[in-house]
Amino acid sequence: MRTIQMTLDEDLVRSVDRVVKKTHTTRSAFTRDALRSSIARFNTAELERRHRNGYEIQPVSKAEFSVWENEQAWGDE
Repeated sequence: MRTIQMTLDEDLVRSVDRVVKKTHTTRSAFTRDALRSSIARFNTAELERRHRNGYEIQPVSKAEFSVWENEQAWGDE
C-alpha cells in the first residue's frame, strides 16, 4: 500500500469519524471503500453511456429480437 496525503474540510472529517467509530473501522479503510465504490459507480455509468451511445448510433431493428420469441419459456405451458 501507499501512503498519501489528502486535504478535507472539517465537517467531512467529523462525518467520517462518526461513521468509522460506529462501524469499528479506520479512516483509511473507510476512504478505500468509498473510493472503490465511487470508481465502480463511475465505471458502471461509463458502460451505460457507451451502451446508450451504441444504440443511438445503431438503433434496434424491429425484428432484431423477434427471432427469439418462440424460444422463450414462461412456465405457463
